[in-house]
Amino acid sequence: MRKSVPILAGLACVVLLSGCGKRGYDRARPDEFAVARQAPLVIPPDYALVPPQPGAARPQDNANSAQTLDALFGGNTQRSAAENGVVNQAGGDVADTGIRSSVGDPATNVVDKGTTTRDIVAAPEGDGQDARASAQ
Repeated sequence: MRKSVPILAGLACVVLLSGCGKRGYDRARPDEFAVARQAPLVIPPDYALVPPQPGAARPQDNANSAQTLDALFGGNTQRSAAENGVVNQAGGDVADTGIRSSVGDPATNVVDKGTTTRDIVAAPEGDGQDARASAQ
């Protein structure tokens, strides 16, 4: 048994190192970087473009702010018949159009959630080790 251990170890090394040889390793494969030639960069002529004026607002910035306002407050896009039907069933024809402007107003009436919510909000910050609960 002791004589077979070095023989098996040597055989394992030969088997493992045989994969490092060049036998079966084909160097005639295509180069992945030389397969397709890249075309040179060319700026197409567009005679309608004018150079930007120094200090002028960028048109891309205006488009972003307009898209943001449309997303927040709804643009002037037409609704489909199905969407109009759902909105009308939900009472959209009597809804206040400026509701998003008046939600944060201090004079807006809010729902009183009770003393428990008020106590939770007014509780001091902490890790909760001193917290006590009581059921009434």
